[in-house]
Amino acid sequence: MTSLERYRKDLSRLIELGNEMLLDLRIQSLEKEGKLDESYQETKKRVSGAFDARYQTWYTEACAVIRQLLPDRLDEFEAYYKADPKRKSVDSTSYKIQDWLVGLRAVPQSYTGEKHFDDFAAVVMRFHSQLEILKSSESRFESSLFDIRQLVQADLFDSELASARELLANGFLRGAGAVSGVVLEKHLAQVCSNHGVSRRKKRPTLADFNDLLKGNDVLDVPTWRFVQRLGDLRNLCGHNRQREPSEVEVTELIDGVDKVSKTLF
Repeated sequence: MTSLERYRKDLSRLIELGNEMLLDLRIQSLEKEGKLDESYQETKKRVSGAFDARYQTWYTEACAVIRQLLPDRLDEFEAYYKADPKRKSVDSTSYKIQDWLVGLRAVPQSYTGEKHFDDFAAVVMRFHSQLEILKSSESRFESSLFDIRQLVQADLFDSELASARELLANGFLRGAGAVSGVVLEKHLAQVCSNHGVSRRKKRPTLADFNDLLKGNDVLDVPTWRFVQRLGDLRNLCGHNRQREPSEVEVTELIDGVDKVSKTLF
């Protein structure tokens, strides 16, 4: 199975699970309203409890998919789940899926006994929005704007970093650092391409890519410094013969490259 086929299969599985979870919520809604007739009983048995039991796993996997395919929608997707720790009150606007899963419910009004807002309806609406965002990512496989090479490259980088960790585990510190440095340089080159950042040099170095991205406002200063630190560690592994890199330093390099490759696009 190719990388592209595997991504398609995983996405289809997530969407299918999401549909099942949404059906669970809709059946619960019909049941609350007294509108659940006999024709839904078999379906109810099949999907009962799917949302509460499966949501956390679904959310984690869906975030990973959206981070790769629709990074510009990730904040929106996460906002439907995450409760704002700074909120001053909980109402229909600020109530999130996370609240529901930890058991937080709308408070009934003292004079009517009715809830101040429909917390269940808020959860259904937010999850439906998340599922639609996930479904929209399917079109990226067909869009001419989507670069399939990045999917394949992401798999390749994971494989190369796994090799670096294996080298580290066997005591080949410089080799592990060198492999990680190559992955970082390739990834920064791809990020430059993604943002249309032109290269002045025929053979730019890792530091050149880092400075270009900062100069074109792709990287903020903290991220630029973080990549700079990784570059220093790579140079220690590949060029500095005055001392050996430590296991801690090489581990920091591998973990840092892994983070950059999965969060910077």
